[in-house]
Amino acid sequence: MQVLDRRLNPGGKNLENRQRFLRRAKALVQQAVRRSSQDRDISDILEGGEIAIPAAGVDEPWFHHGPGGIRDDVLPGNRKFVEGDLLPRPDGGGGGAQNGHDGEGEDVFRFVLSREEFLDLFLDDLELPDLAKRRLAEIEFEGVRRSGYALAGSPVNIAVTRTMRFAMSRRIALGRPSAQAIQRLEGEIAGCEDIDRRAALATELSALQARMRRIPYVDPIDVRYRRFENAPRPTAQAVMFCLMDVSGSMSEHMKDLAKRFYMLLYIFLTRRYRRVEIVFIRHTDRAEEVDEETFFHSPATGGTVVSSALEAMRRIVELRYRPKDWNIYAAQASDGDNSHNDGQTSAQLLKDHILPATQYFAYLEVGEEDARGQGAAAQSSLWGVYESLRAEGRPLAMRKVNARGEIFPVFRDLFRRREGKERIAS
Repeated sequence: MQVLDRRLNPGGKNLENRQRFLRRAKALVQQAVRRSSQDRDISDILEGGEIAIPAAGVDEPWFHHGPGGIRDDVLPGNRKFVEGDLLPRPDGGGGGAQNGHDGEGEDVFRFVLSREEFLDLFLDDLELPDLAKRRLAEIEFEGVRRSGYALAGSPVNIAVTRTMRFAMSRRIALGRPSAQAIQRLEGEIAGCEDIDRRAALATELSALQARMRRIPYVDPIDVRYRRFENAPRPTAQAVMFCLMDVSGSMSEHMKDLAKRFYMLLYIFLTRRYRRVEIVFIRHTDRAEEVDEETFFHSPATGGTVVSSALEAMRRIVELRYRPKDWNIYAAQASDGDNSHNDGQTSAQLLKDHILPATQYFAYLEVGEEDARGQGAAAQSSLWGVYESLRAEGRPLAMRKVNARGEIFPVFRDLFRRREGKERIAS
């Protein structure tokens, strides 16, 4: 069914201008949501909340007659200015001072977003990169399937058998005479020589014929049409591997950053995609596949062997997720520390098995908050290995975070919607 809105635009409003205004207003709200999200915990995002946008951004344009000409206006209450004086511009360039105690800044329009509205705006321009085997989630192929019968439809979809069955039931229920009964009565009249009997049979025949005309053989209420409806059919399958270092070299601050990143990733995947599997792997000097509760909350410690997590992922892919049928993604969080002799093994696993099978591999290196700004001098051994792989053109994205406030911008940068060559460059 299609619904067409044929209502005219309100007076003084233009369709294109209204659409442009709606796009501008949505962009302002999205920017406010992103600014607000940087100062929130993960749990706060799930609750929505109040945001503010400039009040000037919510004024919808409209056409009207301007004053025109030269006018002299006398405004009441003026004891300071005389004709010819120049009015000073307000401090800060804003039109009001409702959002500042010192009279600076712009007026703001504040409103509350629900949890659903906040998440929709926050995740609006994010996606899993390079879904080469078609898209999934809300972007699903609409297939067609049979869905019973309808009273109206196209003539090509008439269900003849079902229609005749309903017609027969109606004729029997209403007592419509059959053609054979009419023929028998006509034969009996033709062979009858008794005038009175013949007249009685003729009256009966006339009544049956009238009854037959009143009760049609097929009535419009008998007609049934085969009904079809669109059914969502996923045209691709995706799996996200979450690899997290929980070894002794990861401080509580680093683990907190990694968990926040994965919690945000989990919200993104479960919110935007209906059919995507998530595999949680954590590792010290050995790796194990765990459930969501263990991944986020169970403590662990030990040495660091990154290749153990990569080997666990390779084994799971081989057993459960054929690259031919699945879009495979991976997100790894670590402090960059690794066993001295494990770098080559990790690089070989990535080069030969992991990266050729994945659409996108995101590496997040977490560090202490006081380590910001150290740059190349603080480069870890694992970062160097991954840097060399990315230089070869592998589908690998790398980012560093040292503070909570950097999680949201980095996450958006890793999973923002990209086009064309920008995907490869990331």
